[in-house]
Amino acid sequence: MVGQSIGEMDVEYATTIADRAMRLMAQQSVPATPTNFAVWFEYSLGNSLALRKTIDILIAGKRKFDPAINHELYITYVTPQSSPDPLGDLPEQLSGLIATAQQFLNTAVTDNQTHIKALGEVSSEAAGAADPRTIIAKLVDELSKATSRAATLEANFAATSEELDSIRDSLKAAEQRSNTDALTGLANRHSMDEFLRLAQIAAMEKDEALSVFLIDIDHFKKFNDDYGHQVGDQVLRLVAKVLQEGVREVDLAARYGGEELIAVLPGADLEACTSVAERIRRRIAEARLTRRATGKEIGSITVSIGVAQFRLAESADAMIERCDRGLYQAKRLGRNRTVTETELEPEAGAA
Repeated sequence: MVGQSIGEMDVEYATTIADRAMRLMAQQSVPATPTNFAVWFEYSLGNSLALRKTIDILIAGKRKFDPAINHELYITYVTPQSSPDPLGDLPEQLSGLIATAQQFLNTAVTDNQTHIKALGEVSSEAAGAADPRTIIAKLVDELSKATSRAATLEANFAATSEELDSIRDSLKAAEQRSNTDALTGLANRHSMDEFLRLAQIAAMEKDEALSVFLIDIDHFKKFNDDYGHQVGDQVLRLVAKVLQEGVREVDLAARYGGEELIAVLPGADLEACTSVAERIRRRIAEARLTRRATGKEIGSITVSIGVAQFRLAESADAMIERCDRGLYQAKRLGRNRTVTETELEPEAGAA
Protein backbone atom coordinates (compact mmCIF):
# COMPACT_ATOMS: atom_id res chain seq x y z
CA MET A 1 0.00 0.00 0.00
CA VAL A 2 3.09 2.26 0.15
CA GLY A 3 2.83 5.05 -2.40
CA GLN A 4 -0.96 5.35 -2.12
CA SER A 5 -2.13 8.94 -1.85
CA ILE A 6 -4.24 10.01 1.10
CA GLY A 7 -7.20 10.84 -1.14
CA GLU A 8 -7.29 7.27 -2.48
CA MET A 9 -7.49 5.51 0.94
CA ASP A 10 -10.48 3.61 2.12
CA VAL A 11 -11.73 4.11 5.67
CA GLU A 12 -10.31 0.85 7.05
CA TYR A 13 -6.78 1.43 5.75
CA ALA A 14 -6.75 5.10 6.80
CA THR A 15 -7.85 4.07 10.30
CA THR A 16 -5.04 1.51 10.49
CA ILE A 17 -2.45 4.13 9.52
CA ALA A 18 -3.91 6.63 11.99
CA ASP A 19 -3.78 4.06 14.83
CA ARG A 20 -0.16 3.28 13.97
CA ALA A 21 0.71 6.99 13.97
CA MET A 22 -0.93 7.54 17.36
CA ARG A 23 0.92 4.57 18.88
CA LEU A 24 4.25 5.85 17.60
CA MET A 25 3.54 9.35 18.89
CA ALA A 26 2.71 7.94 22.31
CA GLN A 27 5.94 5.90 22.34
CA GLN A 28 7.98 9.02 21.56
CA SER A 29 5.95 11.31 23.87
CA VAL A 30 4.85 13.51 20.99
CA PRO A 31 1.77 15.65 21.76
CA ALA A 32 -1.19 14.69 19.54
CA THR A 33 -1.62 18.10 17.93
CA PRO A 34 -2.96 18.34 14.35
CA THR A 35 0.44 19.24 12.90
CA ASN A 36 2.27 16.52 14.84
CA PHE A 37 -0.34 13.98 13.79
CA ALA A 38 0.12 15.02 10.14
CA VAL A 39 3.87 14.33 10.45
CA TRP A 40 3.47 10.90 12.03
CA PHE A 41 0.61 9.90 9.76
CA GLU A 42 2.87 10.66 6.78
CA TYR A 43 5.70 8.74 8.48
CA SER A 44 3.45 5.73 9.08
CA LEU A 45 2.20 5.90 5.51
CA GLY A 46 5.78 5.58 4.25
CA ASN A 47 5.45 7.77 1.15
CA SER A 48 8.27 10.14 2.13
CA LEU A 49 11.61 8.34 2.28
CA ALA A 50 13.31 11.51 3.54
CA LEU A 51 10.86 11.86 6.43
CA ARG A 52 11.24 8.20 7.37
CA LYS A 53 15.03 8.47 7.39
CA THR A 54 14.97 11.65 9.45
CA ILE A 55 12.62 10.29 12.13
CA ASP A 56 14.41 6.91 12.23
CA ILE A 57 17.71 8.71 12.82
CA LEU A 58 16.17 10.83 15.59
CA ILE A 59 14.72 7.72 17.28
CA ALA A 60 18.00 5.81 16.96
CA GLY A 61 19.82 8.74 18.52
CA LYS A 62 17.30 8.86 21.37
CA ARG A 63 16.52 12.48 20.55
CA LYS A 64 13.57 14.13 22.27
CA PHE A 65 10.82 15.28 19.93
CA ASP A 66 10.53 18.76 21.41
CA PRO A 67 8.32 21.53 19.94
CA ALA A 68 11.17 22.90 17.80
CA ILE A 69 11.92 19.55 16.16
CA ASN A 70 8.22 18.77 15.70
CA HIS A 71 7.71 22.13 14.00
CA GLU A 72 10.71 21.66 11.69
CA LEU A 73 9.51 18.18 10.69
CA TYR A 74 6.12 19.59 9.77
CA ILE A 75 7.50 22.57 7.84
CA THR A 76 10.15 20.52 6.01
CA TYR A 77 8.29 17.34 5.12
CA VAL A 78 4.53 17.89 5.36
CA THR A 79 3.78 21.46 4.29
CA PRO A 80 2.92 21.34 0.55
CA GLN A 81 5.77 22.56 -1.63
CA SER A 82 5.82 23.11 -5.35
CA SER A 83 8.35 20.96 -7.16
CA PRO A 84 8.80 21.40 -10.90
CA ASP A 85 9.19 18.29 -12.96
CA PRO A 86 12.87 18.26 -14.02
CA LEU A 87 12.12 16.19 -17.10
CA GLY A 88 9.04 17.96 -18.42
CA ASP A 89 7.29 16.58 -21.49
CA LEU A 90 9.28 14.23 -23.69
CA PRO A 91 10.17 15.81 -27.02
CA GLU A 92 7.83 14.97 -29.88
CA GLN A 93 10.89 13.94 -31.83
CA LEU A 94 11.51 11.11 -29.38
CA SER A 95 7.94 9.88 -29.76
CA GLY A 96 8.38 9.94 -33.52
CA LEU A 97 11.56 7.86 -33.27
CA ILE A 98 9.82 5.28 -31.13
CA ALA A 99 7.06 5.02 -33.72
CA THR A 100 9.65 4.67 -36.50
CA ALA A 101 11.53 1.95 -34.64
CA GLN A 102 8.25 0.11 -34.07
CA GLN A 103 7.55 0.33 -37.79
CA PHE A 104 11.00 -1.11 -38.55
CA LEU A 105 10.30 -4.04 -36.25
CA ASN A 106 6.88 -4.67 -37.79
CA THR A 107 8.43 -4.64 -41.25
CA ALA A 108 11.17 -7.02 -40.11
CA VAL A 109 8.61 -9.43 -38.66
CA THR A 110 6.52 -9.35 -41.86
CA ASP A 111 9.58 -9.88 -44.07
CA ASN A 112 10.73 -12.73 -41.88
CA GLN A 113 7.32 -14.42 -42.16
CA THR A 114 7.43 -14.01 -45.95
CA HIS A 115 10.94 -15.46 -46.01
CA ILE A 116 9.91 -18.49 -43.92
CA LYS A 117 6.89 -19.09 -46.16
CA ALA A 118 9.05 -18.94 -49.31
CA LEU A 119 11.59 -21.37 -47.84
CA GLY A 120 8.75 -23.70 -46.90
CA GLU A 121 7.55 -23.71 -50.49
CA VAL A 122 11.07 -24.50 -51.72
CA SER A 123 11.28 -27.32 -49.19
CA SER A 124 8.00 -28.78 -50.49
CA GLU A 125 9.28 -28.64 -54.06
CA ALA A 126 12.48 -30.40 -53.01
CA ALA A 127 10.46 -33.16 -51.36
CA GLY A 128 8.52 -33.58 -54.60
CA ALA A 129 11.73 -34.29 -56.53
CA ALA A 130 11.54 -31.06 -58.56
CA ASP A 131 14.40 -29.91 -60.79
CA PRO A 132 17.39 -29.22 -58.45
CA ARG A 133 18.49 -26.24 -60.57
CA THR A 134 15.09 -24.55 -60.04
CA ILE A 135 15.24 -25.20 -56.31
CA ILE A 136 18.79 -23.81 -56.06
CA ALA A 137 17.80 -20.71 -58.04
CA LYS A 138 14.86 -20.08 -55.73
CA LEU A 139 17.06 -20.56 -52.65
CA VAL A 140 19.64 -18.12 -53.99
CA ASP A 141 16.89 -15.61 -54.76
CA GLU A 142 15.40 -15.86 -51.25
CA LEU A 143 18.83 -15.55 -49.65
CA SER A 144 19.53 -12.50 -51.77
CA LYS A 145 16.23 -10.92 -50.70
CA ALA A 146 16.90 -11.75 -47.06
CA THR A 147 20.38 -10.19 -47.26
CA SER A 148 18.98 -7.04 -48.86
CA ARG A 149 16.23 -6.73 -46.25
CA ALA A 150 18.74 -7.23 -43.43
CA ALA A 151 21.05 -4.55 -44.86
CA THR A 152 18.17 -2.07 -45.18
CA LEU A 153 16.98 -2.80 -41.65
CA GLU A 154 20.51 -2.39 -40.28
CA ALA A 155 20.92 0.95 -42.06
CA ASN A 156 17.58 2.19 -40.73
CA PHE A 157 18.41 1.19 -37.19
CA ALA A 158 21.86 2.78 -37.44
CA ALA A 159 20.32 6.07 -38.53
CA THR A 160 17.75 5.85 -35.74
CA SER A 161 20.48 5.08 -33.21
CA GLU A 162 22.42 8.17 -34.26
CA GLU A 163 19.31 10.29 -33.89
CA LEU A 164 18.64 8.81 -30.45
CA ASP A 165 22.21 9.65 -29.43
CA SER A 166 21.63 13.21 -30.59
CA ILE A 167 18.42 13.44 -28.56
CA ARG A 168 20.17 11.99 -25.51
CA ASP A 169 22.91 14.63 -25.78
CA SER A 170 20.29 17.35 -26.19
CA LEU A 171 18.37 16.15 -23.14
CA LYS A 172 21.59 16.01 -21.13
CA ALA A 173 22.44 19.57 -22.17
CA ALA A 174 18.90 20.71 -21.36
CA GLU A 175 19.11 19.11 -17.91
CA GLN A 176 22.42 20.87 -17.33
CA ARG A 177 20.89 24.19 -18.34
CA SER A 178 17.89 23.62 -16.08
CA ASN A 179 20.24 23.20 -13.10
CA THR A 180 22.58 26.11 -13.93
CA ASP A 181 22.25 29.85 -13.52
CA ALA A 182 22.81 31.36 -16.97
CA LEU A 183 24.62 34.50 -15.80
CA THR A 184 27.10 33.09 -13.27
CA GLY A 185 27.46 29.48 -14.38
CA LEU A 186 26.82 28.35 -10.80
CA ALA A 187 24.08 25.96 -9.75
CA ASN A 188 20.66 27.62 -9.65
CA ARG A 189 18.24 27.80 -6.72
CA HIS A 190 16.33 24.65 -7.70
CA SER A 191 19.53 22.63 -7.97
CA MET A 192 20.77 24.01 -4.64
CA ASP A 193 17.52 23.09 -2.86
CA GLU A 194 17.80 19.47 -4.02
CA PHE A 195 21.53 19.24 -3.15
CA LEU A 196 20.92 20.68 0.31
CA ARG A 197 18.01 18.32 0.97
CA LEU A 198 20.16 15.28 0.21
CA ALA A 199 23.10 16.74 2.16
CA GLN A 200 20.87 17.15 5.24
CA ILE A 201 19.79 13.50 5.08
CA ALA A 202 23.39 12.34 4.62
CA ALA A 203 24.57 14.48 7.55
CA MET A 204 21.96 12.90 9.84
CA GLU A 205 22.63 9.36 8.63
CA LYS A 206 26.42 9.65 9.00
CA ASP A 207 26.33 11.94 12.05
CA GLU A 208 28.50 14.43 10.16
CA ALA A 209 28.60 18.21 10.11
CA LEU A 210 27.03 20.30 7.36
CA SER A 211 27.47 24.04 7.02
CA VAL A 212 26.38 26.82 4.70
CA PHE A 213 27.48 30.38 4.04
CA LEU A 214 25.55 33.11 2.28
CA ILE A 215 27.29 35.92 0.35
CA ASP A 216 25.89 39.33 -0.52
CA ILE A 217 27.82 41.82 -2.67
CA ASP A 218 28.27 45.12 -0.83
CA HIS A 219 26.82 48.21 -2.53
CA PHE A 220 25.86 46.15 -5.57
CA LYS A 221 23.19 48.65 -6.62
CA LYS A 222 25.90 51.33 -6.83
CA PHE A 223 27.76 49.32 -9.49
CA ASN A 224 24.59 49.15 -11.57
CA ASP A 225 23.75 52.82 -11.03
CA ASP A 226 27.26 54.17 -11.66
CA TYR A 227 28.46 51.89 -14.44
CA GLY A 228 25.38 50.16 -15.85
CA HIS A 229 23.97 46.65 -15.57
CA GLN A 230 26.65 45.12 -17.78
CA VAL A 231 29.27 46.06 -15.22
CA GLY A 232 26.95 44.82 -12.47
CA ASP A 233 26.75 41.48 -14.25
CA GLN A 234 30.55 41.46 -14.59
CA VAL A 235 30.89 42.01 -10.84
CA LEU A 236 28.50 39.16 -10.12
CA ARG A 237 30.38 36.82 -12.45
CA LEU A 238 33.69 37.70 -10.80
CA VAL A 239 32.39 36.96 -7.32
CA ALA A 240 30.83 33.71 -8.59
CA LYS A 241 34.16 32.67 -10.13
CA VAL A 242 36.06 33.27 -6.89
CA LEU A 243 33.39 31.37 -4.96
CA GLN A 244 33.46 28.39 -7.33
CA GLU A 245 37.25 28.21 -7.22
CA GLY A 246 37.27 28.52 -3.43
CA VAL A 247 35.15 25.48 -2.58
CA ARG A 248 35.82 21.75 -2.92
CA GLU A 249 34.44 19.46 -5.61
CA VAL A 250 32.10 17.88 -3.04
CA ASP A 251 30.67 21.29 -2.16
CA LEU A 252 28.03 23.21 -4.09
CA ALA A 253 28.25 26.87 -5.06
CA ALA A 254 24.97 28.37 -6.25
CA ARG A 255 23.24 31.64 -7.03
CA TYR A 256 20.65 32.08 -4.30
CA GLY A 257 18.94 35.08 -5.83
CA GLY A 258 19.80 38.57 -7.07
CA GLU A 259 23.32 39.40 -5.89
CA GLU A 260 23.26 36.69 -3.20
CA LEU A 261 25.35 33.56 -3.65
CA ILE A 262 25.43 30.51 -1.41
CA ALA A 263 27.79 27.61 -0.72
CA VAL A 264 26.83 24.26 0.84
CA LEU A 265 29.72 22.38 2.47
CA PRO A 266 28.94 18.76 3.43
CA GLY A 267 31.18 17.42 6.21
CA ALA A 268 32.34 20.91 7.27
CA ASP A 269 31.62 22.23 10.77
CA LEU A 270 31.09 25.90 11.55
CA GLU A 271 34.78 26.62 12.08
CA ALA A 272 35.88 24.99 8.83
CA CYS A 273 33.10 26.65 6.87
CA THR A 274 33.97 30.06 8.34
CA SER A 275 37.59 29.57 7.32
CA VAL A 276 36.55 28.88 3.72
CA ALA A 277 34.16 31.85 3.71
CA GLU A 278 36.87 34.19 5.07
CA ARG A 279 39.39 33.02 2.46
CA ILE A 280 36.88 33.70 -0.31
CA ARG A 281 35.96 37.10 1.18
CA ARG A 282 39.63 38.18 1.22
CA ARG A 283 40.21 36.99 -2.33
CA ILE A 284 37.23 38.98 -3.56
CA ALA A 285 38.45 42.10 -1.76
CA GLU A 286 41.88 41.68 -3.39
CA ALA A 287 40.47 41.20 -6.90
CA ARG A 288 40.48 44.07 -9.37
CA LEU A 289 37.86 44.60 -12.06
CA THR A 290 38.30 46.77 -15.15
CA ARG A 291 35.70 48.04 -17.58
CA ARG A 292 35.97 46.12 -20.83
CA ALA A 293 35.17 49.14 -22.97
CA THR A 294 37.75 51.53 -21.47
CA GLY A 295 40.13 49.33 -19.52
CA LYS A 296 39.59 51.64 -16.52
CA GLU A 297 39.71 49.99 -13.12
CA ILE A 298 36.47 49.90 -11.16
CA GLY A 299 36.38 50.41 -7.41
CA SER A 300 37.07 47.52 -5.07
CA ILE A 301 34.48 44.78 -4.62
CA THR A 302 33.65 43.52 -1.15
CA VAL A 303 31.11 41.07 0.21
CA SER A 304 29.36 40.40 3.51
CA ILE A 305 28.94 36.76 4.57
CA GLY A 306 26.79 34.89 7.08
CA VAL A 307 27.67 31.35 8.21
CA ALA A 308 25.54 28.67 9.92
CA GLN A 309 25.79 24.96 10.72
CA PHE A 310 22.98 22.46 10.26
CA ARG A 311 21.11 21.41 13.38
CA LEU A 312 19.58 17.97 13.58
CA ALA A 313 16.18 17.71 11.82
CA GLU A 314 15.87 21.45 11.15
CA SER A 315 14.62 22.77 7.84
CA ALA A 316 16.95 24.24 5.24
CA ASP A 317 15.07 27.54 5.57
CA ALA A 318 15.87 27.73 9.29
CA MET A 319 19.59 27.22 8.69
CA ILE A 320 19.71 29.73 5.82
CA GLU A 321 17.74 32.22 7.91
CA ARG A 322 20.59 32.24 10.45
CA CYS A 323 23.03 32.82 7.60
CA ASP A 324 20.89 35.72 6.47
CA ARG A 325 20.87 37.26 9.93
CA GLY A 326 24.65 36.92 10.13
CA LEU A 327 24.99 38.51 6.70
CA TYR A 328 22.93 41.55 7.62
CA GLN A 329 24.73 41.89 10.92
CA ALA A 330 27.98 41.97 8.91
CA LYS A 331 26.54 44.83 6.87
CA ARG A 332 25.48 46.71 10.01
CA LEU A 333 29.01 46.35 11.37
CA GLY A 334 30.54 47.97 8.30
CA ARG A 335 30.43 45.31 5.54
CA ASN A 336 33.35 43.30 4.09
CA ARG A 337 33.28 40.81 6.93
CA THR A 338 32.01 37.36 7.94
CA VAL A 339 29.62 36.79 10.84
CA THR A 340 28.75 33.31 12.13
CA GLU A 341 25.58 32.23 13.89
CA THR A 342 27.46 32.19 17.22
CA GLU A 343 28.17 35.91 16.84
CA LEU A 344 24.59 37.01 16.30
CA GLU A 345 23.57 39.90 18.49
CA PRO A 346 20.97 39.02 21.18
CA GLU A 347 18.32 41.29 19.67
CA ALA A 348 18.82 39.66 16.25
CA GLY A 349 18.47 36.21 17.81
CA ALA A 350 15.34 37.24 19.67
CA ALA A 351 13.80 38.59 16.49
